[in-house]
Amino acid sequence: MTVVARQFHLKARPEGLPASDNFELVKRSLASPHTGQVLVRNRWLSVDPYMRGRMTGRESYMPPFELGEPLDGAAIGVVIESEDTDLRPGDVVSHFAGWRDYAVIDATSATKIDPAIPEQAYLGPLGFPGFAAYIGVLRIGKPQSGETVFVSAAAGSVGSLAVQIAKIKGCRVVASAGSEEKLRWLRDEAGVDAAINYKEAEDMAAALDAAAPEGIDVYFDNVGGTHLEAALNAANDFARFALCGMIDQYNSEPSGPRNIYAAIEKSILLQGFITIHNMSVWEDFQRDVTRWILEGEVKWQDTVLHGLENTPAAFLDLFAGKNSGKMVIDLRDDPQGGS
Repeated sequence: MTVVARQFHLKARPEGLPASDNFELVKRSLASPHTGQVLVRNRWLSVDPYMRGRMTGRESYMPPFELGEPLDGAAIGVVIESEDTDLRPGDVVSHFAGWRDYAVIDATSATKIDPAIPEQAYLGPLGFPGFAAYIGVLRIGKPQSGETVFVSAAAGSVGSLAVQIAKIKGCRVVASAGSEEKLRWLRDEAGVDAAINYKEAEDMAAALDAAAPEGIDVYFDNVGGTHLEAALNAANDFARFALCGMIDQYNSEPSGPRNIYAAIEKSILLQGFITIHNMSVWEDFQRDVTRWILEGEVKWQDTVLHGLENTPAAFLDLFAGKNSGKMVIDLRDDPQGGS
């Protein structure tokens, strides 16, 4: 079976904010799968902020994207053709050959998903964004019941699960986000105790002090910059900071924090982490979050764009703050994509 796949390639490396002309949609004929491989037709694609770092050409914890080659990322697809003993046509799987409508992949890189869970959840709360929240809150933050947890970019795919895990653990949760609509969801659906609109806060440190008058014990950082400075200022002695991302610096020169000495004065633990360094707890994460979803303790929201051609636009919208929850691309109605 010969399939012509549409794939997005990296055409030029971004300088500052990415733009649509950094990407190129091309067509490639795919060979039939060999032994141990499957052909998948993608139904859902994920775009995530970390992908920006892979576009620089700089070596990091994941290899950089190559110019003129397909981009990749998390995806959900249906098996069309299989040369594997465990996967059959019709199986719906999660895998990492995103930014395209069809792909031939090794069966060992595909995982069947639970049909009781909405498919796109495996790109958000049950995907690597959710895994990042799980690791940062539970392995680094280690919140105790009654403590105060602050989460920045709390309406995104990572932050929105982080706040809910903290609530499950009995904590008081303070969240920041960039619109009243996002804050409303965080209060009404995720159950946070206090919410800050950072775009309207003239002084982030003062806003956090008002929201957490007794200080914070755990900070889950997705932003860096003034958020990190404010958290250092508000931290109680022996606070734990889980440094997950710094979206404030992805497309601009690094800034701050200017008060890092507070980490010494207050004996604060600041620990960065990478999901792939924590795979030993992946099964625990899948078990716990699946249970929380089925029991109604975890909610999530998706921002959905339709059609493969809108994948770059979805990625660019991340840096404009246009997403609430997980940004995903729905290919199910795409005439050349999902079924």
